[in-house]
Amino acid sequence: MSNVLKTPFIHENFLLETSLAENLYHTFAKSLPIIDYHCHLSPEEVAQDKKFDNITQIWLYGDHYKWRAMRSNGVAERFCTGDATDREKFDKWAQTAPYTLRNPLYHWTHLELNRPFGINDRLLSPETADSIWDETNAKLAQDNFSARGIMKQMNVELVCTTDDPIDTLEHHRKIARENAAGRFSSRVLPTLRPDKALAVDKPEVFKAWVEALGQRCDTEIRDYEGFLGAIKSRYAWFHENGCRLSDHGLGLFPLCELDSRGNLTPEFSRESADVVLKKALALEPLTQGEIGAFQWRTLHELCRLNHEFGWTQQFHFGAMRNNNTRNFRALGADSGFDSIGDGDVALAMSRFLDMLDREEKLTRTILYNLNPAWNHVVGTMLGNFQDGVVPGKIQFGSGWWFLDQKDGMEAQMNTLSNLGLLRRFVGMLTDSRSFLSYPRHEYFRRILCNLLANDVKKGLLPNDEKLLGALVSEVSYHNAKEFFRF
Repeated sequence: MSNVLKTPFIHENFLLETSLAENLYHTFAKSLPIIDYHCHLSPEEVAQDKKFDNITQIWLYGDHYKWRAMRSNGVAERFCTGDATDREKFDKWAQTAPYTLRNPLYHWTHLELNRPFGINDRLLSPETADSIWDETNAKLAQDNFSARGIMKQMNVELVCTTDDPIDTLEHHRKIARENAAGRFSSRVLPTLRPDKALAVDKPEVFKAWVEALGQRCDTEIRDYEGFLGAIKSRYAWFHENGCRLSDHGLGLFPLCELDSRGNLTPEFSRESADVVLKKALALEPLTQGEIGAFQWRTLHELCRLNHEFGWTQQFHFGAMRNNNTRNFRALGADSGFDSIGDGDVALAMSRFLDMLDREEKLTRTILYNLNPAWNHVVGTMLGNFQDGVVPGKIQFGSGWWFLDQKDGMEAQMNTLSNLGLLRRFVGMLTDSRSFLSYPRHEYFRRILCNLLANDVKKGLLPNDEKLLGALVSEVSYHNAKEFFRF
């Protein structure tokens, strides 16, 4: 079959099945700016306005989605994360792409070739690899295809990166100065990701991080109060530099134990956390109970800081990481060997949010669920902690990781619609390391418009374009702009 198309696969009405869907997308969604409030872009690359030598560097480096597909297609590791040349890696992806039919990678690949490169007359395959390699590389050499150039082309208003508390934020500060001087319009704000503050299950990692934290704060951390004080000083530094969100990556929420009166048992106190901290810094063995209690207490303290600083807190939970020990040892984390986890999520999540609410320390919160079996658990949990003051204060986050595809996004929105308020949803994000991932916002907006229009076709929603258009524009952009208070 020819890979040169008479009719583009990615066309102006891609995924839009009715005239109403087309009208909703083109009138109310298409031209809105992008607020990408959670991503893993390198702020250094934005600060440097990095230019990429070729399509592999911007498209395949760090992309564990593509690596998983390539491995499944029999592609050797050297073409994924190894020492093959960039052209060899690209050719292996071109060889794999036709085998991704019905995988979201097929849509993403061709959406990203369409925007920003303008390639929609060919499907990626070994037969088109030469022409796509040459055409994309020629455009990447142009100024408007640098990191900042692509952000401008894609109408990116603001992005939030993901940053360790010990980061200096020097690149964010440089970008902010250039924003103020009018040399760059897209804002790039940090998000505090303090996962290593909970990492007592990895003693060497935890000790090294605590020592680095102390050095950053010009103090020696010897006890739990000093530990929390140092973290709070980093919160203040991040806040000064525009941070308004934290992000917390969890397998599951840690579970606390309550006594007969509903109060925390002593092992979840600060005093107990102090004992565990000192043992961890001395590399003394810890029990699973000590680890869990320390993680609960510390996460609780972090969330109290989120409230104090007026930030939104994000919880990404449900991942089972680094399943393949051999490849984890060889390649490290985030290499494509993670999957969806399971376990008991409801009780721990409920108790965690409830303890914050009891203290009136529960800030704006987004819950990103990776296991679709838990969608209704999350959807019903939201209503338990809405406060009647902040609209949509507790959010069901968009389809994440293995769920940021058409079925996953529709399932998340259907669950939210049934159990909460879709119109208060803060919408999509890229969760990506690539400057080419912004079409995921377009993908989401098309899916949203099509979902609503099909409900109209079935008689489930009124055929009121103004009413539906307000929902589309709010979920696509305006809700995020108002919710995060950037």
